[in-house]
Amino acid sequence: MSRDAFSYDPQDTREPTPRRSTQQRPAPRAEARDSGDDAPEIPGPSRADEARENHSGSDERSDTSRAHYVRDRAYLLRNSEIHSLTEIGRFRVIAAHDLAKHEYQGNDERMEKDIRRLRKQGLVSDKTVEISRKKSLRVVTLTKAGHRLLKKAHRVPDDQAIYHGLRKPREVEHDADLYRLYQKEASNIERTGGRPLRVILDYELKKNLNRDLALLGPDRDDEATKSEIAEKHGLQLINGKIPVPDLRIEYETAELELRHEDLELATREYRPRAVAEKAAAGFSLYARPEDASRLRRILDERELTSHILTL
Repeated sequence: MSRDAFSYDPQDTREPTPRRSTQQRPAPRAEARDSGDDAPEIPGPSRADEARENHSGSDERSDTSRAHYVRDRAYLLRNSEIHSLTEIGRFRVIAAHDLAKHEYQGNDERMEKDIRRLRKQGLVSDKTVEISRKKSLRVVTLTKAGHRLLKKAHRVPDDQAIYHGLRKPREVEHDADLYRLYQKEASNIERTGGRPLRVILDYELKKNLNRDLALLGPDRDDEATKSEIAEKHGLQLINGKIPVPDLRIEYETAELELRHEDLELATREYRPRAVAEKAAAGFSLYARPEDASRLRRILDERELTSHILTL
């Protein structure tokens, strides 16, 4: 669903986990910290591809449960369950069939076991959402308890935001598809020798951008100043507005250079002007197969050279 560009729009009050500026080099893994809890540190993977391999390819019989403590509560979790919590937290919401496909290499039975155990311990919410009269979607999200455990476990770097709960149920299909979009783009990055380091959703980008725009005061309508703010966040000023992508992937190239890729999942509800602005901002535009033809016509009519990639 379209989240249009804005010139000054401090409406997003969602609170992701605090993180560093996007201009800094993100840490590939979290460092150990003294949290004052007895929870054992769970070592994080150093590479995204290695994490997926270790998670889904390991022998289930050797993936024994360990106790992880949050305050006076103990949770018995396998490594595969911890990894699933991490992925769900990074993207807020994931479709169950996509989680099975990408994190369990299509092993639905093992995914169902993990989700059932996580749900029983109150760490994830597993629900089916009605998309239309003829369509429903089963999705998983973290609960507050799951979010708290993941933070105590030090599983993710400090600059990686973690989310829990559904905030906009009417956008659940779009938001769940962002995980599938990430998998497609991450595979492209890894094929060229790179490695993804951090996922940044539009919630976080908008919050940071709104904060800096609010500080402008009377100068918030000055295009030169707004352009500087946009550049600070790796964005562009287009027709007086700053378009924000649905998803940003920060990654390291094979040459150890830090770069990012901005991705937009466009839908048939997008207005032509919004599509044009996202394209002009340099985002990689994706669409579901049923929406791609209409969006390509919009680009052709406006004589834009951007391409619509199929999700």
